Amino acid sequence: MTDAGWIEAALTAARPRATGALLRYFRDLDTAEEAFQEACLRALRTWPLNGPPRDPTAWLVLVGRNAALDAARRRERQDPLPPDEAISDLEDVEAPLADRLDESHYRDDILRLLFICCHPDLPATQQIALALRIVSGLSVAQIARAFLVSEAAMEQRITRAKARVAKADVPFEAPGAVERAERLAVVAAMIYLVFNEGYSAGNDPARAQLCDEAIRLARLLLRLFPTEPEIMGLAALMLLQHARSPARFDDAGDIVLLEEQDRSLWNGRMIAEALALVDKAVRHQQPGPYQIQAAIAAAHARAKRSQDTDWEQIASLYAALERMQPSPVITLNRAVAVSKVHGPEAALALIEPLSQRLSGYFYYFGVKGALLMQLGRNDAARVAFDRAIALADTPAQATHIRRHLDQLSSRATQQ
Repeated sequence: MTDAGWIEAALTAARPRATGALLRYFRDLDTAEEAFQEACLRALRTWPLNGPPRDPTAWLVLVGRNAALDAARRRERQDPLPPDEAISDLEDVEAPLADRLDESHYRDDILRLLFICCHPDLPATQQIALALRIVSGLSVAQIARAFLVSEAAMEQRITRAKARVAKADVPFEAPGAVERAERLAVVAAMIYLVFNEGYSAGNDPARAQLCDEAIRLARLLLRLFPTEPEIMGLAALMLLQHARSPARFDDAGDIVLLEEQDRSLWNGRMIAEALALVDKAVRHQQPGPYQIQAAIAAAHARAKRSQDTDWEQIASLYAALERMQPSPVITLNRAVAVSKVHGPEAALALIEPLSQRLSGYFYYFGVKGALLMQLGRNDAARVAFDRAIALADTPAQATHIRRHLDQLSSRATQQ
């Protein structure tokens, strides 16, 4: 008997490679997905009885391909499917198929799959939904829960994405070197969007799984591009951020600021993996936005206590990131580091010019209120905090700001 947990893990691990190979055969997303699902069903029936095949991915590709071809023939001639017994023993054909699924095919198949999911004709929401369904294998119900929409709405989103891909007449040949370089950044951005969808949800378990899935996809991408420093940076950044998850919220579900977190709760294994990736990326001397963000997160992770944090280094890293990728949000983050080094007045001067561009951004008013409160400008701080509460996306964000307002009220009664 084959353990059910092992089978599930094997099917999950094989999905990108097998689906990519089936897509190469059939040049149709729906057909490739249905073929893989049929192969999984047959694996669940036969592997517990016959034991696992030597190469699960090759087995799934062969069975999926045969099932899809049989389905096409049945539609044409109404021929019955062969019995499971006829395809469950694949020892004679599994080896040559495994030989064809060499590293170059593996790389090209998964890249093709990721590139199709990140086709430029698709909006970001459809890219993410399609990748989670096709590459990750999450159910429509799981994806719908993560994005807080109905299953019907998510089903429509994925269906529209597939239709756009079909209409765009996407080439199914192996991506060339130029296309790989151009589209790799798009794939990385999609993976980070998946991560942020989960990370920004706070302690919602239904959405938190997106963080795990994004990290799994980044590790997959890292296996395809083991010498690409920006992919190392992406994986390290997500690992470092996710490592802090157990300490980000208290038992009541309220936000715990980074400087107040119990660092003993941070995931040491994830941090060690990430720091190794950061050090490896630095040696390539090809800095990029993900690497710099990972270096910032690493500076926090290396500090045993909050007061040991090297804020000067973090401020310098944010300045480098700002030059490389100008953004008001990056400037806002740099201002937080500047406040630790040069005080709240200097930080406030940095963020004042951002008021128009970040007029609808919760964190802008949260940071502004905190800086004003440090300066004793309580009335102005209250105005900023009131605006932050109005823009809060989650109850935890609103609760965090109300605590600041309570502190202001307490100050007022003491004066």
